Amino acid sequence: MAVSMNAGMRKMALLGSVLLMSAIAAPAQAQTLPDPTRPPMAQGFLQDANAQASPAAPVLQSVFMSSHKKVAIISGQAVNVGEKFGDSRVVKITESEVILRNGPTVQTLKLFPGPEKKMSASHIGSDHNPAAKKGR
Repeated sequence: MAVSMNAGMRKMALLGSVLLMSAIAAPAQAQTLPDPTRPPMAQGFLQDANAQASPAAPVLQSVFMSSHKKVAIISGQAVNVGEKFGDSRVVKITESEVILRNGPTVQTLKLFPGPEKKMSASHIGSDHNPAAKKGR
């Protein structure tokens, strides 16, 4: 009798473990996780619950290049050279920028926008200008 009671207790413990595990695992299976590689939609667009989303200035978010294809992600949209983005056409994609043309207007989107270095007029003809040194 002790043997059959011991086996019955084992079955009950096993059944309880299975029920406990299924109760714990059920909420985890129903949960969906966001895609960490998806570009943030808030960047480059104004979002308001009461108003229509109006596009801000286009933002270059990523550039993918291989030996035979170049793709840019601009404000969440993937575009190739020659394709249209809004009213503009993509004319060039490099590692760090995309050039858009809309009629006579050309716009350059930089992947890492920041301060641009420019040669000041005071450096022309000074010791810092190699071209000026050659003429001496």
